[in-house]
Formats: sequence, C-alpha cells, structure tokens
Amino acid sequence: MSARLRMFAISAPGLEQILSNELRSIGIVPGKVVSGGVAFEGHARHLGTANLWSRTASRIVVRADEFHANSFHELERRAKRVQWERFVSFGQAVGFRVTCRKSRLYHSGAVADRLVQAIERQVGGNVAVAIENESGEEGTATLAGERPGESAGQDSPQLFIVRIANDICTISADSSGELLHRRGYRKAVAKAPLRETLAAAMLIGSGWNQRSPLVDPMCGSGTIAIEAALMARRIAPGTSRRFAFERWPGHDENAWRDIVERARESALAGAPAPILASDRDEGGVGAARANAVRAGVEGDINIETKAVSAVEFPAPAGWIVSNPPYGLRTGDGGPLRNLYAQIGKIMRERACEYGLALLSADKSLDAQLRLDLREEFRTTNGGIPVRLIVAQAP
Repeated sequence: MSARLRMFAISAPGLEQILSNELRSIGIVPGKVVSGGVAFEGHARHLGTANLWSRTASRIVVRADEFHANSFHELERRAKRVQWERFVSFGQAVGFRVTCRKSRLYHSGAVADRLVQAIERQVGGNVAVAIENESGEEGTATLAGERPGESAGQDSPQLFIVRIANDICTISADSSGELLHRRGYRKAVAKAPLRETLAAAMLIGSGWNQRSPLVDPMCGSGTIAIEAALMARRIAPGTSRRFAFERWPGHDENAWRDIVERARESALAGAPAPILASDRDEGGVGAARANAVRAGVEGDINIETKAVSAVEFPAPAGWIVSNPPYGLRTGDGGPLRNLYAQIGKIMRERACEYGLALLSADKSLDAQLRLDLREEFRTTNGGIPVRLIVAQAP
C-alpha cells in the first residue's frame, strides 16, 4: 500500500491534544484535532508507526471513502466504488460499527447489509458478518462473539467503522485490530484498573521528562509504573502484538519487519532513573509484579507493599504520578480527605523538589492538597468523569 492514506487516530475524549503532540513526536505530522481523535495523512510506514508507537491512541483507522447518500439506491451505487479489496481478502469475515445521525438513512443494520453485498461482489465469496456491540465509550466496543486477544487473529473480522451524518457516509477501515491499550502485559488486575492509554497520557501530561525518578505510591496493578518504564526505555508499546493491517492484501511484510526491528534496536537496556511503585494492598502489589514481568520491565521498577506515609523519594527531584481513590467508589469521603491532605503535606515537607500529577474526580478532595494546581485534561475512567491535576515542581 504505497498510495497516500487518509488516517485518523482515535482517542478517549479529552486526550486529543496529547495524542496530537505524541504523533508529532514519532515523526507524523498531525492534522485537524477534533473531538475523539486526530486526523493525519501519510503512507503505509506512517500507519505502521502510529500503531506501533502511539501510547495514547485507541485505534488507528484508514478512510476508505466518503460520499453523499440519502437513499439506499445511492448507498449501493457508491459502495460498489469503494476499494474493499485493499482491506479484505476472499472469504474473510468483516465487522461493522454503524452510526446514523440526522440522515435519511437511519437503520444501521440495513446499511451494513448493503455494504456487505458490495464487498461480496468485489472480493468474492460469502462474507460472514459481525455487528459490533456498542459500549458507549469511544474505541471500547468489541465484536459480537469476540474474546479479548482474538482481534488480530487470522480469522478475526476486519472491522469497518461507518458513520452517516447529515447524509454524508464516511467509511473507515480499522488498522489496529485489538484496541491499542492492550499491550499484552496486563493479565493481573487490582481494584479499579487503569487503562494503559490513560496511564501514558497521565505521564505525558504530568511533564515528567523520563530521566528523573518516578514514584507511584498508590500503584494498584502497576500500570503507571510499567508505562513509565516502557517510555523511559524507549520501548514501543506495540512490539509484542499483531495488528489488523498485517492481514491486508497489500501489506508489505518486509518493510513492516524493518520498522519493528528498528524500534527494538532503539530501546535502552534499562531505565535511566529509579521508578518506584507501592501500594498498601498486597494483592495489588502482586499483580503489579506479575504485570511488570510480562512487560519485561521488572528490573526497572522497585515494587513494594507500603503505605503512602512510608514511601521514600529518591533525590534530588522527580515526579509523583498516581491514580488515587476517587471517593465515588468507596462512599466514604473522610479517609480520602485525610489521604489527600497527607499527600499535600508530603509534597511540602518530604518531596519538595517533586512535581505531582493525580487523576481526580472531586475538587473538594483536591482542595485538601493545599497546592497550586493546574488542570491538564478532562476525560473519563471507568465511566467516571476525571481530571488530571498537576502541581509543578519548584
């Protein structure tokens, strides 16, 4: 696929600007930033690079076509012109996520049926179809009958995301397969797990420079610390997984292998500064250790069972990045007010040269920190509205 491609990197709402900056940092010129992601253009190598290196995107899709359609006759006529053979092989199953808004065409199932007919005429064979279950959160839906870990398999459906709005039909081919937050290491989970893409966005939004100590005193299953180690060692998050575009008929396997091999060769042997993760819950600490081993960064993270009050901070300066309890889950604000007050006291007395970044859902708890805070972004975690609040180091 040497032709120029129109692509779109999907993100969780609120992370779009961080994703745009990240794309630029990996050699991709970002285009328009809109709600839910970032547009960009390029060639097959840019598609591979975005999937391999993006730490904050949920999916990378390729625009297959865009056209006006206010009737099924017009949809059928235009669907015949779409170059489906770029994305689908003979007999391969396909999946659809169809949304219709403010358009004459409003039945998503009927729209999918017409597109399947066009694929069968062009590619050949009887196309098996899976309709996506909607989850309400961008980038998180799975195909009907799909189990985690199957999306990049040889027999898994090629997903097409179809949006009809104001009678304009946009068809995009998913190039990622499994959602990009599934790095392959997080098998063990603790309470309130944090998605890898959000953990990476927290680290980027915090301003941590990847060369200073990083401390997570409420680490849960270790996602923030593991993502920090991957970043510090320049390990591409997608090196241990497969992608949907690898099954596309025009895929250049040799060129792709070169991209992956260069990424592996660029990784550092170890993190340049200490990364400390701790939690008072032994189950969470056990999960963090198991996940770090699977990620190949167990030697880069010191993981211990201890209370926040017992955490030590390597000199001279660094960052605390953490996802503390929100209060909405526990229903008990008293202990959490004490926890936030304790964190603020630690910042003033024991970690004076450290910056702080917390994922927070309650401004009244933030006030207990008694620190000068800025809001870096707003998003959701597990359906809960949250904000990344940052206190800059002196």
